[in-house]
Amino acid sequence: MLIAKEGGGDNMQIFPTITTKTKSGWKSKVEEVRILKLKEVSVFLSCLLPQERKELYQALKKTKVQKIPLVHLRDDVELWELDYLREHYQTAIFNTHSGREFPFKNNLDKYKKEIYIENAYYSFDEEELKEFAGICLDFSHLENDRLLRPEIYQQDIKLIEKYPLGCGHISAINSMTNMDKEGSAWRCSHFFENLFEFDYLKRYPLKYFPSIIAIELENSIKDQLKVKEYILNLLA
Repeated sequence: MLIAKEGGGDNMQIFPTITTKTKSGWKSKVEEVRILKLKEVSVFLSCLLPQERKELYQALKKTKVQKIPLVHLRDDVELWELDYLREHYQTAIFNTHSGREFPFKNNLDKYKKEIYIENAYYSFDEEELKEFAGICLDFSHLENDRLLRPEIYQQDIKLIEKYPLGCGHISAINSMTNMDKEGSAWRCSHFFENLFEFDYLKRYPLKYFPSIIAIELENSIKDQLKVKEYILNLLA
Protein backbone atom coordinates (compact mmCIF):
# COMPACT_ATOMS: atom_id res chain seq x y z
CA MET A 1 0.00 0.00 0.00
CA LEU A 2 1.20 3.51 -0.79
CA ILE A 3 2.59 5.83 1.82
CA ALA A 4 0.35 8.88 2.30
CA LYS A 5 1.29 11.12 -0.60
CA GLU A 6 -1.68 13.46 -0.39
CA GLY A 7 -0.36 15.14 2.76
CA GLY A 8 2.51 17.55 3.10
CA GLY A 9 0.94 20.92 3.68
CA ASP A 10 2.28 22.56 0.50
CA ASN A 11 -1.05 22.41 -1.32
CA MET A 12 -3.27 22.41 1.76
CA GLN A 13 -6.66 24.09 1.52
CA ILE A 14 -8.90 24.67 4.53
CA PHE A 15 -12.63 25.16 4.02
CA PRO A 16 -15.38 26.53 6.27
CA THR A 17 -18.11 23.97 6.71
CA ILE A 18 -21.88 23.80 6.84
CA THR A 19 -22.14 21.47 9.83
CA THR A 20 -25.39 19.90 10.99
CA LYS A 21 -24.90 18.72 14.58
CA THR A 22 -27.09 21.58 15.82
CA LYS A 23 -30.46 20.92 14.19
CA SER A 24 -31.31 24.43 13.02
CA GLY A 25 -27.71 25.61 12.80
CA TRP A 26 -27.17 24.54 9.20
CA LYS A 27 -29.80 26.99 7.97
CA SER A 28 -28.03 29.97 9.52
CA LYS A 29 -24.73 28.75 8.07
CA VAL A 30 -26.21 28.50 4.58
CA GLU A 31 -27.52 32.04 4.99
CA GLU A 32 -24.05 33.22 6.03
CA VAL A 33 -22.56 31.50 3.00
CA ARG A 34 -25.10 33.31 0.83
CA ILE A 35 -24.41 36.72 2.37
CA LEU A 36 -20.62 36.25 2.21
CA LYS A 37 -20.94 35.02 -1.40
CA LEU A 38 -18.63 32.09 -0.70
CA LYS A 39 -17.97 29.87 -3.70
CA GLU A 40 -16.40 26.89 -1.90
CA VAL A 41 -17.48 25.22 1.34
CA SER A 42 -17.49 21.76 2.82
CA VAL A 43 -20.74 20.13 3.88
CA PHE A 44 -21.41 17.61 6.65
CA LEU A 45 -24.62 15.64 6.13
CA SER A 46 -24.00 13.61 9.26
CA CYS A 47 -27.02 14.73 11.33
CA LEU A 48 -29.64 15.36 8.64
CA LEU A 49 -32.49 13.02 7.78
CA PRO A 50 -33.33 12.46 4.08
CA GLN A 51 -35.95 15.22 3.84
CA GLU A 52 -33.67 17.68 5.64
CA ARG A 53 -30.88 16.91 3.19
CA LYS A 54 -33.20 17.72 0.30
CA GLU A 55 -33.94 21.05 2.00
CA LEU A 56 -30.22 21.69 2.29
CA TYR A 57 -29.61 20.95 -1.39
CA GLN A 58 -32.40 23.36 -2.32
CA ALA A 59 -31.02 26.06 0.00
CA LEU A 60 -27.55 25.74 -1.53
CA LYS A 61 -29.02 26.61 -4.93
CA LYS A 62 -29.72 30.11 -3.60
CA THR A 63 -26.06 30.71 -2.76
CA LYS A 64 -22.98 31.38 -4.89
CA VAL A 65 -21.45 28.01 -3.98
CA GLN A 66 -19.88 26.42 -7.03
CA LYS A 67 -17.75 23.72 -5.43
CA ILE A 68 -18.05 21.44 -2.41
CA PRO A 69 -14.65 19.73 -2.16
CA LEU A 70 -15.50 17.45 0.78
CA VAL A 71 -18.78 15.97 2.02
CA HIS A 72 -19.18 14.04 5.27
CA LEU A 73 -21.71 11.32 4.52
CA ARG A 74 -24.48 9.93 6.70
CA ASP A 75 -25.15 6.20 6.87
CA ASP A 76 -28.50 6.47 5.06
CA VAL A 77 -27.34 8.57 2.07
CA GLU A 78 -28.54 7.34 -1.29
CA LEU A 79 -26.52 6.93 -4.45
CA TRP A 80 -28.36 9.74 -6.22
CA GLU A 81 -27.09 12.20 -3.60
CA LEU A 82 -23.44 11.45 -4.37
CA ASP A 83 -24.18 11.63 -8.09
CA TYR A 84 -25.90 14.99 -7.54
CA LEU A 85 -23.02 16.42 -5.50
CA ARG A 86 -20.43 15.32 -8.03
CA GLU A 87 -22.40 16.68 -10.98
CA HIS A 88 -23.45 20.02 -9.50
CA TYR A 89 -20.60 20.80 -7.06
CA GLN A 90 -17.60 18.83 -8.38
CA THR A 91 -17.42 16.84 -5.14
CA ALA A 92 -14.62 14.32 -5.55
CA ILE A 93 -13.96 13.39 -1.93
CA PHE A 94 -16.34 11.95 0.65
CA ASN A 95 -15.77 10.67 4.16
CA THR A 96 -17.58 8.44 6.59
CA HIS A 97 -17.08 6.78 9.96
CA SER A 98 -16.14 3.13 10.18
CA GLY A 99 -18.82 0.64 9.23
CA ARG A 100 -18.46 -0.74 12.75
CA GLU A 101 -20.17 2.46 13.92
CA PHE A 102 -22.43 3.46 11.03
CA PRO A 103 -22.62 0.94 8.18
CA PHE A 104 -24.11 2.27 4.96
CA LYS A 105 -27.76 1.36 4.46
CA ASN A 106 -27.51 1.67 0.68
CA ASN A 107 -25.08 0.39 -1.93
CA LEU A 108 -22.42 3.05 -2.57
CA ASP A 109 -19.83 0.76 -4.14
CA LYS A 110 -19.65 3.09 -7.15
CA TYR A 111 -17.87 5.62 -4.90
CA LYS A 112 -15.84 3.34 -2.65
CA LYS A 113 -12.54 4.66 -3.96
CA GLU A 114 -13.64 8.24 -3.33
CA ILE A 115 -14.75 7.62 0.27
CA TYR A 116 -12.21 8.01 3.10
CA ILE A 117 -12.62 6.47 6.55
CA GLU A 118 -12.45 8.84 9.53
CA ASN A 119 -10.77 8.03 12.82
CA ALA A 120 -13.54 8.30 15.42
CA TYR A 121 -14.55 6.04 18.30
CA TYR A 122 -12.77 2.93 17.07
CA SER A 123 -9.19 2.60 15.90
CA PHE A 124 -8.70 2.16 12.16
CA ASP A 125 -9.44 -1.28 10.71
CA GLU A 126 -6.74 -2.00 8.13
CA GLU A 127 -8.95 -4.35 6.12
CA GLU A 128 -11.61 -1.65 5.91
CA LEU A 129 -9.06 0.94 4.78
CA LYS A 130 -8.05 -1.38 1.95
CA GLU A 131 -11.65 -1.45 0.71
CA PHE A 132 -11.99 2.34 0.59
CA ALA A 133 -9.85 5.24 -0.65
CA GLY A 134 -7.83 5.71 2.53
CA ILE A 135 -7.93 7.92 5.61
CA CYS A 136 -9.86 11.04 6.56
CA LEU A 137 -7.73 12.30 9.44
CA ASP A 138 -9.72 14.01 12.18
CA PHE A 139 -7.01 15.90 14.05
CA SER A 140 -9.04 16.55 17.20
CA HIS A 141 -9.95 12.87 17.49
CA LEU A 142 -6.29 11.99 17.04
CA GLU A 143 -5.21 14.45 19.73
CA ASN A 144 -8.01 13.27 22.01
CA ASP A 145 -6.70 9.72 21.69
CA ARG A 146 -3.13 10.83 22.31
CA LEU A 147 -4.27 12.42 25.58
CA LEU A 148 -6.85 9.89 26.76
CA ARG A 149 -6.60 6.68 24.71
CA PRO A 150 -2.89 6.12 23.98
CA GLU A 151 -3.28 2.52 22.77
CA ILE A 152 -5.71 3.57 20.04
CA TYR A 153 -3.49 6.56 19.23
CA GLN A 154 -0.46 4.33 18.68
CA GLN A 155 -2.45 1.91 16.49
CA ASP A 156 -3.79 4.74 14.34
CA ILE A 157 -0.41 6.44 13.94
CA LYS A 158 0.98 3.26 12.37
CA LEU A 159 -1.78 3.21 9.76
CA ILE A 160 -1.63 6.98 9.18
CA GLU A 161 1.97 6.44 8.15
CA LYS A 162 0.93 3.67 5.76
CA TYR A 163 -2.30 4.68 3.99
CA PRO A 164 -3.27 7.66 1.80
CA LEU A 165 -4.47 10.77 3.63
CA GLY A 166 -7.13 12.12 1.30
CA CYS A 167 -8.88 14.66 3.53
CA GLY A 168 -9.10 15.90 7.10
CA HIS A 169 -11.24 17.55 9.77
CA ILE A 170 -10.17 20.11 12.34
CA SER A 171 -12.06 20.77 15.57
CA ALA A 172 -11.07 22.27 18.91
CA ILE A 173 -9.32 20.65 21.87
CA ASN A 174 -10.58 21.79 25.27
CA SER A 175 -8.17 22.44 28.12
CA MET A 176 -10.39 20.38 30.44
CA THR A 177 -11.68 16.83 30.08
CA ASN A 178 -15.45 16.48 29.65
CA MET A 179 -17.69 13.45 30.12
CA ASP A 180 -20.44 12.58 27.65
CA LYS A 181 -23.77 10.99 28.58
CA GLU A 182 -22.32 7.51 28.01
CA GLY A 183 -19.59 8.22 30.54
CA SER A 184 -16.74 8.53 28.02
CA ALA A 185 -14.05 11.17 28.54
CA TRP A 186 -13.35 13.66 25.73
CA ARG A 187 -11.18 16.68 25.08
CA CYS A 188 -12.24 17.27 21.47
CA SER A 189 -15.09 19.67 20.79
CA HIS A 190 -17.17 20.95 17.86
CA PHE A 191 -17.40 24.35 19.54
CA PHE A 192 -14.53 26.70 20.28
CA GLU A 193 -14.20 29.78 22.46
CA ASN A 194 -10.50 30.64 22.15
CA LEU A 195 -8.22 30.30 19.17
CA PHE A 196 -5.52 28.69 21.29
CA GLU A 197 -7.74 25.59 21.31
CA PHE A 198 -6.16 24.84 17.93
CA ASP A 199 -2.53 25.17 19.04
CA TYR A 200 -2.36 21.38 19.42
CA LEU A 201 -2.02 21.18 15.63
CA LYS A 202 1.61 22.30 15.92
CA ARG A 203 2.36 18.89 17.39
CA TYR A 204 1.74 17.10 14.10
CA PRO A 205 4.07 17.02 11.07
CA LEU A 206 3.00 18.76 7.89
CA LYS A 207 2.95 15.42 6.08
CA TYR A 208 -0.18 14.59 8.10
CA PHE A 209 -2.10 17.54 6.65
CA PRO A 210 -4.01 16.54 3.49
CA SER A 211 -4.71 18.90 0.62
CA ILE A 212 -8.40 19.21 1.61
CA ILE A 213 -9.36 19.96 5.21
CA ALA A 214 -12.77 20.89 6.59
CA ILE A 215 -13.27 22.95 9.74
CA GLU A 216 -15.68 20.86 11.81
CA LEU A 217 -17.24 23.42 14.12
CA GLU A 218 -20.78 24.41 15.02
CA ASN A 219 -19.57 28.00 15.35
CA SER A 220 -20.66 30.48 12.70
CA ILE A 221 -19.06 30.58 9.26
CA LYS A 222 -17.60 33.97 10.18
CA ASP A 223 -15.88 32.43 13.20
CA GLN A 224 -14.73 29.47 11.13
CA LEU A 225 -13.01 31.86 8.73
CA LYS A 226 -11.13 33.33 11.70
CA VAL A 227 -10.09 29.82 12.68
CA LYS A 228 -8.91 29.15 9.14
CA GLU A 229 -6.68 32.23 9.14
CA TYR A 230 -5.32 31.33 12.59
CA ILE A 231 -4.48 27.76 11.56
CA LEU A 232 -2.75 28.82 8.35
CA ASN A 233 -0.59 31.25 10.30
CA LEU A 234 0.03 28.64 12.99
CA LEU A 235 1.24 26.03 10.52
CA ALA A 236 3.29 28.52 8.50
